[in-house]
Amino acid sequence: MSEPLWRFSAVDLAAGIKNKTFSSVEVIESVAARIEAKNEGLNAIVYNYSEQAIEAARGADKAVSDGQSLGTLHGVPVTIKVNIDVKDTPTTHGIPAFKDAIARDHSPLVRNLLDAGAIIIGKTNTPEFSMRGTTDNPLHGLTKNPWDSDTSPGGSSGGAGSSAAAGFGPIHHGNDIAGSLRFPATACGVATVKPGLGRVPAFNPSADAERGILSQLMSVQGAICRQVKDVRLATEVMSRHDPRDPWHVPMPFTGQAIDTPIKVALTKKSHGYPIHAGIEANLDEAAGILSQAGYVVEEVETPSILEAANAWFSVAIREIKNALDPAARQYGSKTIQNIFDFYYKMADMVDAEGYIDGIADRSRMVRDWNIFLAEYPLALTPFLMRPGYPNDYDETYEGAKDLFDSAIYSFGLNYIGFPAGNIPMALVNNLPSGVQIVGRKFREDLILDAMQVIEDKVGVMCEKLWAREG
Repeated sequence: MSEPLWRFSAVDLAAGIKNKTFSSVEVIESVAARIEAKNEGLNAIVYNYSEQAIEAARGADKAVSDGQSLGTLHGVPVTIKVNIDVKDTPTTHGIPAFKDAIARDHSPLVRNLLDAGAIIIGKTNTPEFSMRGTTDNPLHGLTKNPWDSDTSPGGSSGGAGSSAAAGFGPIHHGNDIAGSLRFPATACGVATVKPGLGRVPAFNPSADAERGILSQLMSVQGAICRQVKDVRLATEVMSRHDPRDPWHVPMPFTGQAIDTPIKVALTKKSHGYPIHAGIEANLDEAAGILSQAGYVVEEVETPSILEAANAWFSVAIREIKNALDPAARQYGSKTIQNIFDFYYKMADMVDAEGYIDGIADRSRMVRDWNIFLAEYPLALTPFLMRPGYPNDYDETYEGAKDLFDSAIYSFGLNYIGFPAGNIPMALVNNLPSGVQIVGRKFREDLILDAMQVIEDKVGVMCEKLWAREG
């Protein structure tokens, strides 16, 4: 075999296991060896289940030999973020007080992955309460970026992003309430889709209370992968219905074909932030690639993303403060307490009446974007308007503010609940960078189609990283 199995896509691994080109045991052993070789320097995986995974792989291979019906991810390794319930494992949220919080049942997405035949090989790191743009906590420590140890791997799914880039298997679960899938994907040069509200069922059986209404509307589950085809496969698998999530809509993953050329709205509007020239160049290149592929790309004015981003801070932060601040003061480190205080300082927080009015006005924002996306099914936007940032960047008010100011196209999309994908484009200042593609509700498939066109042209960025190893 010309290259090690840890480099293979999930699509190719599943096909190879099914066809007996190689075994699930061989796949898991290859990924486990890669984790053993690289994870100590990265701290991306904080619970290593390689031994259990090899045992599960033996069962997967027997199922193949016995001619049993096989799921679409049969024998393929995956990781799960440490803030999501996997039965009989800790759901720590990066908090020392929760190190022994053992989940009593699987969350819906975990159940869906396991039902498809996936094998969990580890759980990945997150910052405390999953509320930072980088990934560090007093329980599990700092996760590093495989491209540059001094540069943040992003947050809060930084362990997943670092794992994807490092080669710790093809599929890595993460979640996103302000950019927590897309920050790590951008920082680590990998691909992701933040699904829209209702696409992937979510529920943590270990949770002792329901989340606030806006948190329920903004937070979604997804996958970070090296290749777009794996993001598609993983997202589709995780999207299977689970009645425990009242917001889940069991929609077909592939929507109706659009007969006419798909119009793509291009925006470079930075809303006062000094967008980096390399990021602008990424947008121009992506627009050119899509145009050559038959998309109709037009630079136009979109509905205001700044308005949605400001609402995230003024309305959603009010809810988050009410829900999380008591726990942060009781269980969190001084670092996360300070960062929460930065958020409150940045936010023009509303009172109770403003909160009610803000939720109502959110409907207008969603309507505006619905109408716009009816004409332009996709929108090509910046994601992070600057190159990467240091691991401790958000530990000062100035750094935290700059990070959010540069990322209004991230958390603004969370506020209004539309799906958005991130695809790597090029190295800017020797660090990965990419673009964001926004789509209609329940049209993650259109986003992924466009991302695939771009990837086919620019290549898989991780190949550049691995080439450094010789």
